[in-house]
Amino acid sequence: MTSRRGIHRLYAEDPTMADRQLWGRKVDPVSRRGFLRGSGLAAMSAAVGASIPFAKFMPGGLIPAALAQSDEPFALPGKSGLTVLNDRPVNAETPAHLLDDRVTPAARLFVRNNGIPPAQPAQPDRWTFELTGESCVEAKSLTLAELKANFEHHTLQLQIECGGNGRSEFYPPTPGTQWTTGAIGCPEWTGVRLRDVLEYCGIKDDAVYVAYEGADLHLSGDTAKRPISRGVPLHKALEDESMIVWAMNGEPLPLLHGYPLRMLCAGWPASVSGKWLTRIMIRDRVHDGEKMLGQSYRVPCKPVAPGTSVADEDMCIIESMPVKSLITYPKSGVSHAAGAPLDIRGHAWAGDQSVAEIFTSIDFGATWQVAKIEKAANRLAWQHWSASVDFPEPGYYEVWARAVDSNGNSQPVILPGWNPRGYLNNACHRIAVGVTA
Repeated sequence: MTSRRGIHRLYAEDPTMADRQLWGRKVDPVSRRGFLRGSGLAAMSAAVGASIPFAKFMPGGLIPAALAQSDEPFALPGKSGLTVLNDRPVNAETPAHLLDDRVTPAARLFVRNNGIPPAQPAQPDRWTFELTGESCVEAKSLTLAELKANFEHHTLQLQIECGGNGRSEFYPPTPGTQWTTGAIGCPEWTGVRLRDVLEYCGIKDDAVYVAYEGADLHLSGDTAKRPISRGVPLHKALEDESMIVWAMNGEPLPLLHGYPLRMLCAGWPASVSGKWLTRIMIRDRVHDGEKMLGQSYRVPCKPVAPGTSVADEDMCIIESMPVKSLITYPKSGVSHAAGAPLDIRGHAWAGDQSVAEIFTSIDFGATWQVAKIEKAANRLAWQHWSASVDFPEPGYYEVWARAVDSNGNSQPVILPGWNPRGYLNNACHRIAVGVTA
């Protein structure tokens, strides 16, 4: 089980790295003064509850006194209510009841990093990324300003989910961040179609894969190493919903979510949606970047018994995410008076597919009732659902939700097949309800 660390422990291990992770602050090795400005200064100001007039004099690696009185797990800048599961790298999830918004606010979107975010760029419009690769007709580079000026803009609401969401429920336990249900969100994104940018440099007939590289730093600090470099098959990259984006919910991307530019391929593991984008590669082969090989983001090609060791060659790359649902209202543990129905609601999604039906149960899956489900805002957005449930008598109940996708695939009642890395848990979500007389 991943421990949840306090701010003192984070700074004790590596104060310079803590400054980079929390505030994006670089430290002068001679004066030990921190270069804290822009969003980093805003984040620290928000954390301490006021502006910091003399921030330029603050020594690097210093915990603000306002935060130094507690060893409770630290809160991430710009986030509200998230649970921090790791701090090296920073990973945090959102409790289910805080995901009730139809469009996920930036403050409530989970954080999944593999390395250390880069410093906030002072001139984002000059941010440059390359178009290259064996199957790119003509290598080119574009600034963010050129991207905005030369390609048609699109705004879509798109789901994004970590491949390991739900990992904590698997038994035997598997390594990795122990997500429960909160590594999912569905904000509104603005940018350009990835397809339009790929066609700008030209796609050769032998193209197979489209991959990314970002500006994040490897945890070791070694600039020759990349923390992650993944991608998708060409057909996924060419979908209308695959994008290069610079805005979330009408505002510039937060730094933790890829500011100023990221790739987004919704419905697949969020790891294919590279942040801090510096390079897009059109490959003539399946991409072989960091976390593409071995067992990263792969599951057994055939079902295996729990605890089985699986050879790398018997593992297959995860593509479309499975059908899943979440109860976002009420919060688990709610007390409810007998004799009155309880209104419940949530979201459902299904990777590349749509959700066709959703059901609820109050008797541990013995019987199921049909819930109302709405159409998605656009393809690859999650869908909202609602229901009203009645309880026959006072006592302890669990409300379960189960979604079925457009291909007829249903969520498993408890757990899906085990895999060595704990990916793709799409078991029914459930909440506790205490019914009182």
